Amino acid sequence: MRGRVAFSGMAAVLLMAAPFAATGAAACKGTIYLTFDTGSQSQADLIATVLNRHQVQATFFLASEKTVRGDYSLDPAWAPYWKARVAEGHAFGSHTFDHVYWVKDLSGGHMRVKPQFGAQAGKVQDWSAQQYCDEIRRVDTRFAQLTGRHLDPVWRAPGGKTSANTLAAAKTCGYAHAGWAPAGFSGDESSSEAWPNAVLLARALRDLRGGDIFMAHMGIWSRKDPWAPANLEPLITGLKQKGFCFATLRDHPDYKK
Repeated sequence: MRGRVAFSGMAAVLLMAAPFAATGAAACKGTIYLTFDTGSQSQADLIATVLNRHQVQATFFLASEKTVRGDYSLDPAWAPYWKARVAEGHAFGSHTFDHVYWVKDLSGGHMRVKPQFGAQAGKVQDWSAQQYCDEIRRVDTRFAQLTGRHLDPVWRAPGGKTSANTLAAAKTCGYAHAGWAPAGFSGDESSSEAWPNAVLLARALRDLRGGDIFMAHMGIWSRKDPWAPANLEPLITGLKQKGFCFATLRDHPDYKK
């Protein structure tokens, strides 16, 4: 008798839970992939707090950029921050170690580039495919030293500027490029006078569709009214209210291993 009662009670619970599970699945009308590129890191803690509060996992693209602390985002002092994000289940890709901008493709798979940081900051250089590949991998090496975890096999070119040669170089070392959807540009690099946060938020909530990759930075030096404090939380809650779910690029059909 006790066994029957226990079974009946468990069955009742499962039957009651099933409609809710089905409803939850049906309510997810599409997936949005939030991604964040390193920057001044002025919004790093806020971004982590908001994502954790809403149980949303994102993908971070890392370069060793100068931060508001006066150090660089892949310095040892940032190890606790990145370890915490690893523990929360986020994904991570390379943004080139010195935030290297592509300038021009050259013959033989070479390319002209301009690092923003590091020993060669501001100096135009001609690189081979191997040098570019090594630059992407430098982030993986440092991230593993800081966290004990390797990057996911994705990268993002600074400024989103790619070329046939940079894409080919990255592919040879196992990295696929991840840009963003037209509607996924947060606008946080734009003038806050010309593009107020309320306008950027309304545009994102109106235009984002299932499958879109959304991109913002972890702090932009030039924007007077930072994007994240005003927009990140309402963006997440607004998209959830519209029936969207969130995932990292590990679950994106174009980047699944």
